[in-house]
Amino acid sequence: MNSEAVLLDRDQFASAADYAYAALRKEIVEGRFPPGRRMREIELAQLLGISRTPTRQALSRLELEGLLDLRPRMGLVVSVLDEDAVEELYEMRAAVEGTAAAMAARHASPRDIALLNRLLEQEAALAGEPLTLYRHNRALHEAIHAAAHNRYLVKGLHALHDAIALLGPTTLAASGRAAVAHAEHAAIIKAICERDDATAERLARAHILGALDVRRGILALERDRGGEGEQGG
Repeated sequence: MNSEAVLLDRDQFASAADYAYAALRKEIVEGRFPPGRRMREIELAQLLGISRTPTRQALSRLELEGLLDLRPRMGLVVSVLDEDAVEELYEMRAAVEGTAAAMAARHASPRDIALLNRLLEQEAALAGEPLTLYRHNRALHEAIHAAAHNRYLVKGLHALHDAIALLGPTTLAASGRAAVAHAEHAAIIKAICERDDATAERLARAHILGALDVRRGILALERDRGGEGEQGG
């Protein structure tokens, strides 16, 4: 496990199980535990420096959330999404992100709008390190979700974002995508600031579907590489 997870402040958590859940979830969502990785209870307990019981509880919670999958003869592994699931996931995310942007245009407070503009300015200055881009992108999207002021919408979007993380490297790592995404974010936030809910919804949907196009390209490259490996091996 990456040391960053182990260095989470144990005092912030009410129990060892909560700590294990947060640490393991962070590794999965940020891509350091890739899809298909075996999640062995004993190994993870040792790495976290806790007993097996809270580790087991954390693993059960992650499995219920869909981040882990139980496979015959392998046990728990980080979930792997097939291509149909990828399409369904992005289609759902486009619909819900569009709704969130429209609701943000109607309900955002002055404080919400100030935060969105601040995050947009910060994004323009970011370097191209994928994890940094991913974290900031998620923070910006979560600020839009919060500006919608609908707790049920926010819960659903958190689950969708976690599922997207199972796909591996962020689409923002693709050549040119970060600049395109920034321009799209700017247009969405402009519509929110102008209280134009229809435009905000349309642009947010298009933004997610654009990410889907990039994801399709990434998956196609992975398929091609896999085919080359089989032919050569």
